[in-house]
Amino acid sequence: MAASSLNLLRYFYGGGERAPRRASKEALCSLLRRISSSPRRHCCSARVGTAAAKEQSCLRSSDLVAIEYADLNLPNKASEELGHVRIRQHVNPLSSSFSVPARVPDWNEVFRDPNLPLMIDIGSGSGRFLMWLAKRNPGVRNYLGLEIRQKLVNRANLWIKELALSNVHFLFANATVSFNQLVSTYPGPLMLVSILCPDPHFKKRHHKRRVVQRPLVDSIIKNLMLGGQVFIQSDVLEVALDMRNQFDAEGDVLRHIDAFNQSLLCDSEGWILSNPMGIRTEREIHAELEGAKIYRRLYQKWI
Repeated sequence: MAASSLNLLRYFYGGGERAPRRASKEALCSLLRRISSSPRRHCCSARVGTAAAKEQSCLRSSDLVAIEYADLNLPNKASEELGHVRIRQHVNPLSSSFSVPARVPDWNEVFRDPNLPLMIDIGSGSGRFLMWLAKRNPGVRNYLGLEIRQKLVNRANLWIKELALSNVHFLFANATVSFNQLVSTYPGPLMLVSILCPDPHFKKRHHKRRVVQRPLVDSIIKNLMLGGQVFIQSDVLEVALDMRNQFDAEGDVLRHIDAFNQSLLCDSEGWILSNPMGIRTEREIHAELEGAKIYRRLYQKWI
């Protein structure tokens, strides 16, 4: 059982091995020269290869994101067309503007092969995370990002057009409202859903704005293929526990991954110690730079 589960993880995540966090020597040198002449906010010893290790420089989280996602070589055209993209940190998903279900796309226009297994990232942000996975796994699986901030969706779709990626797409959608109708029309199987560092909405009266609510959990379980997985993650313990409690309650359908795969190590409280996806999200990079702990759970549909 452990071996088969490990193979499943490798299939889902494109090999399972940790992604190299090294940009080219030229790119790193250029980055460090730029940083040395700019204001410094955070200091760290980044693991960015031998050339960069020789430089005693202080990196901001945005610089670490650039290093982590250097392989994407994101084009500048999106910035030129959209200008500076200013994004509200948190939005209210319960407002009337987000209550209309997203239009179901023509999957044949969105993906080259719409029959491939699908991963959905709820709250996809800038989209770099999914684009990295899509570039790593062409012709193997499709990736769909659902994001409630329209400007981020527009920029991400410009990026994938410039990168000529045919297995990833982003939709402006409130996942709580649109998840079921979107996924139920997709021709292929839903293999993985990720909810990574969602908006925390700290105030108690705003907890109903959090993305993980009973209807969404039900929709995920309903549409997830047998053996499919749900990956949740947050740098806010309260939010992580809220998500965990809701998915733990589905034990008759979902089991945590350590029940199938003992090689994926957890701490004494059941949180996965390292990110199994092979790449860190932007929020994860920033949180770890600030010294925060990341709380992760990975569930698998077993019946």
